[in-house]
Amino acid sequence: MPDSRPVIELRSLTKRYGRSVGIDGLDIEIGTGEVFGLLGPNGAGKTTTLRCLVGLLRPTSGEVRVLGLDPVADHGRLARSVGYLPGELRLYPELTGRQTLDLLAAVQGAAVPRQAELCDRLNLSRADLDRAVGEYSRGMKQKLGLVQAFQHRPALVVLDEPTEGLDPLVQESFFELLAGETAEGRTVLLSSHVLPEVQRACGRVAIVRQGRLVTVRSVSELRQARARRVRLTFADGRGARPLGPAERWSPRWEGERVELLVPPDEVVGAVRALLADLPVADLTIEEAGLDEAFLDLYRATGQPGTPSTPDSPGTPGTDSTTEVRR
Repeated sequence: MPDSRPVIELRSLTKRYGRSVGIDGLDIEIGTGEVFGLLGPNGAGKTTTLRCLVGLLRPTSGEVRVLGLDPVADHGRLARSVGYLPGELRLYPELTGRQTLDLLAAVQGAAVPRQAELCDRLNLSRADLDRAVGEYSRGMKQKLGLVQAFQHRPALVVLDEPTEGLDPLVQESFFELLAGETAEGRTVLLSSHVLPEVQRACGRVAIVRQGRLVTVRSVSELRQARARRVRLTFADGRGARPLGPAERWSPRWEGERVELLVPPDEVVGAVRALLADLPVADLTIEEAGLDEAFLDLYRATGQPGTPSTPDSPGTPGTDSTTEVRR
């Protein structure tokens, strides 16, 4: 981190909707120049957290500081320094793309020195910008949303599902954009359910479940502490068979091949035992991805289930930012 001063400070942040709890006692600090990820299953409270950060929701209790300011009381001052892409981007369909960007720039109250550059990087042509937003595809609306979030060169950008609807080439441009932001000392907080995306973009992640913080860790720590994926192919061509003590590693069979997720400190012993007792023709070992790390943490704290907390009043489960995919 190039600067030790926190850009975002959450202290016992709690938001209730009547008897329902959206988020409960979150404590998170995010420093200058970080790309920080927020992960959790549906209804975990991620979108509620982001809305509190940008001043769209008032916390029930606890404290939020963004760039040293209160997002609600100092909303006008913060607007020039914060970019925000909501998870469900709603735009005026009758306005053109260019009119939309200019309108949002006026709301932000800041100059937009990067507007033309960002439109070019994200493949929004002049012809696109002169069309009504109501004619845009989902991907084009998302690109417009990204441009408005970054166009005023904010110190902090808050992104809810930023790559939704983007084609692979534009996603590459987005990741290059993130790398450039952090290289210049700006901070990005993103919520996403696409775990390889988080693994690629983020240095640290906070994992939340049912409104509570499970852990804050670096992506490298999550990966290194989790299981190794061991794949075995058997020489005799037989399929599923008893694996003795290795059964505790939840074997998955595909024909004569089996895959095991083994804790890192048990890999050597596991391989020795398997090679000694079974006719192994081929063996591969690789580090498990962030998805296994994420699921392993949930196994330790309770299985994620049906969302029990709303992310906005009267709208259960609107936080759709996590569907854990393997």
